This record gives sequence, structure tokens and C-alpha cells, in this order.
Amino acid sequence: MRALSAARILDLWEEGQASLPFERAVSLLAAATPDSPREPLELLSIGRRDARLLELRESAFGSALDMTAACPACGLALEMAVPIASLKTPPAAEEPEGQIVVDGFAVSVRPPNSRDLGACARLDPEQGRRALLNGCILGANLGGTTISAQELPETVLDQVEERIAAMDPQADVLLDFTCPECQQKWSQEFDIVSFFWTEIDAWARRMLLEINVLARAFGWSESDILRMSPARRQIYFAMAQA
Repeated sequence: MRALSAARILDLWEEGQASLPFERAVSLLAAATPDSPREPLELLSIGRRDARLLELRESAFGSALDMTAACPACGLALEMAVPIASLKTPPAAEEPEGQIVVDGFAVSVRPPNSRDLGACARLDPEQGRRALLNGCILGANLGGTTISAQELPETVLDQVEERIAAMDPQADVLLDFTCPECQQKWSQEFDIVSFFWTEIDAWARRMLLEINVLARAFGWSESDILRMSPARRQIYFAMAQA
């Protein structure tokens, strides 16, 4: 993957304002792999996609994530730097598929991808869950008789859901916290797509402010300013505000 330039990140931010999270994720990866078609990125399992997003985020903003969390017991605000390396799980050798047998039902499954998320993005949570599971079921049979995914009972679907999660662990990252004040322990889901996009949004708004100040002070164009290294741009920005 290629590192994204400041100008390209700003373009992606503007283009992604009206996009859904899964669309933003694929667009970011597509921008970092411009010589590859978009379709294979849409078909990556969510875990494999997120692993690539972690790499891309590291090249864009560094190897640690500045995070905040609030203790659910005493409300203390925590600030921490989480190493990206600590969020990575070992990848499978290839895109995983598997089978599970529950109560006589044999079900072949695969983990979801961004295209699956797009197919159920506008459904309510329960409808979306069922549609996502149905899309990840490659086949099912009962006693040798082929049945549809819609015919599987809820108890079997619960087991299928657990199997899918185990096949793609990078898609379900939990962060463990301990409050230094009251010693409360809790876990919190981490979503690299929303986290990375929030960072991009904050960065883009700061960058537009810097561009405005530098253009007014020195008459430079946006492209000239974006081509500067961050260190040089910050020096000029401080000079312009002096």
C-alpha cells in the first residue's frame, strides 16, 4: 500500500462526507492501492479489510492511537496511547471459509465483507443481522437435504454467528480498561473505520484552517501548502500568527 499524501487525504475527506462507513473504508484502501481494482477490496473479509486500514492509519498518523474512555463506574476520563501493534491479530493464510454442524444442521459459512455490509446498511438492527448472516451462509443441509438459510432456526444461527466471529477475529477487537481511580474493569469495542475517519475529519478541518491562514499571509496556493512537510508547514503557520 502507498502512503496517502496530504492532498489525497483532503480529497478523500471531501468525497466521503455523504458516504457510509463501509464506503469510506473501501475508498481509503482504494486510494492506497491505485493500481488495483476496487472490487477485491469490497470482497475482503471485514477483519482483513480492517487489518489493512490499521496499516494505512499507521502510515498516515503514526504507530499509536490517542484514545479516550470514560469509566462506567466513577466517570473518570482516561487518556491513553494505544500501540497499533497491540490491536493486530494473526491473519489467516487465505480468505477463510468453514463449516459448522449444530443439531443435525450442517452449515457452510464465510465471514462478511464490505459488500455484505452495504446490502443491509439501511435495515433495522434485527433485519440487518439476519440479512448479514444469510449472506454469509454458503449452503446448508439437514440430514443430507439442502435447505435455505431462511429455514435455519435461531439456535443454529446463534452458533453460526459465533463461528463467523471466530473465523475473522480482527473484525471484532475489544479494548480492556482498568480505572486507576476505582479499579473498575471493562471492555469496549474498537472500530478502526470510525476511529480513523474521526481522525481524518479533525485533521482535514485543521488543515483547511492552516491553508486559509498561510494563503492569506504568504499568497501560496492550496497545492503549494499541501506539498510542504508537516514540520515546515507548522513553522510557517506559527510565523503567520505571530
